[in-house]
Amino acid sequence: MISRVRAVWRDALALLFALGDPRTPLGAKLMAALALAYALLPLDLLPDLTPVLGVADDILIVPTLLALAARTLPSPVLAQAQTRSLALQRRLPWLVPGVVLGALTLLSLLGWAVWRAVTG
Repeated sequence: MISRVRAVWRDALALLFALGDPRTPLGAKLMAALALAYALLPLDLLPDLTPVLGVADDILIVPTLLALAARTLPSPVLAQAQTRSLALQRRLPWLVPGVVLGALTLLSLLGWAVWRAVTG
């Protein structure tokens, strides 16, 4: 499971680096932007309140759009982006746990503030 998460993390970073390259086609940039917008905007094909199916469309559509964006990249751009991604992963192995810990801390503080506001 951890190796799969690392592979997804590596590929996502590589795509991010590739999108900043001027040799990247406009179609790849648009597909990646569409995937990001679909993941962040509250409008979905299936509402998130629908059990299981509400999240399933996000799990299927966003990675599919990102994979299509990665397939349209020229091979030199993709190779250079993967190299940069691996270099970043070697230098910053604490990045993912740090982000998760920071998000959990922020959510805990937010929950505590809401609790204090509600209970007086």
